[in-house]
Amino acid sequence: MKKTNSLAKTLSRSTNIAAAVFLFPAVAAILFYMIYPIIDTFWTSQYNWNGISPNKIFVGVQNWQTLLGDANFWSAFWHNVIVMVFSILLQIPIGLLLATFLDAGGKKFNAFKTVWFFPYLMSSVAIAFLFNYILATNGGLFSSLAQLITGKRTTVDLLGKNPQALFAVIGVMAWQYTPFYMVYFIAGYSTIPTTTYEAAVIDGTNRRQYLFHVAIPLLRPIFRTACILSMIGSLKYFDMIWNMTQGGPAGGTELMATYMYKLSFQQFKMGYGSSVAAGMFILITLIALFFQKIFVVKEND
Repeated sequence: MKKTNSLAKTLSRSTNIAAAVFLFPAVAAILFYMIYPIIDTFWTSQYNWNGISPNKIFVGVQNWQTLLGDANFWSAFWHNVIVMVFSILLQIPIGLLLATFLDAGGKKFNAFKTVWFFPYLMSSVAIAFLFNYILATNGGLFSSLAQLITGKRTTVDLLGKNPQALFAVIGVMAWQYTPFYMVYFIAGYSTIPTTTYEAAVIDGTNRRQYLFHVAIPLLRPIFRTACILSMIGSLKYFDMIWNMTQGGPAGGTELMATYMYKLSFQQFKMGYGSSVAAGMFILITLIALFFQKIFVVKEND
């Protein structure tokens, strides 16, 4: 009996050691690349610092007081909210529509699946430059079409005026990220047993009734995760906005991330830029928790 207990303890100890060895690199990476930068950002937000000089001036909560009254920051936050709402309203329904089309067609539509997924594989920077040419005032696609229709020289300025610029960028974002949700919903459809569809057919339901009363309700957990992913992603957009408009014109497409970048790396206000970054972290976390709470309540209902 004692020998058995000794073997069990030795096995348990060996298992724990092996688990610690394999987990250590992941835990170390999380601590170094995620936890430490967050703590350092909050710490730096207490200083007046240009990001280069070794001298930091401690200002306490002064940067946070400035942030609370910063109209530019709250304007950027409002633009993020607009992007978030339209990202959910555009990307997820269109992704579901495309996934439904492909699921109904089966293997015959695999070519569509490949072609429609191309935008998501492209770099955001490359897409930004591509659409800068497409949306250009002179020689762009829309200006050329307007000139063709009207028969005279016509310019369509979508990136140089507000609020058109913000909605033009939202459209480009939807073009890139909708394929992700298409594949996500295709995976969701694949989890529905074929026996469910067969039982629905036996009960006399048609394809439309099966879709709206059986399939989509079964995809509710997929919808929840997709909405949270879209919401979090839209609150931290940077590269596409920066390469298309750099927050212009006149701050019309300024987002929290672009505003933080300008403060930190163009105006060299690293302390205040850290406050903006910390404010972003707090707002994104609160919104994510709020959305998660809403979805949990709805699922419980």
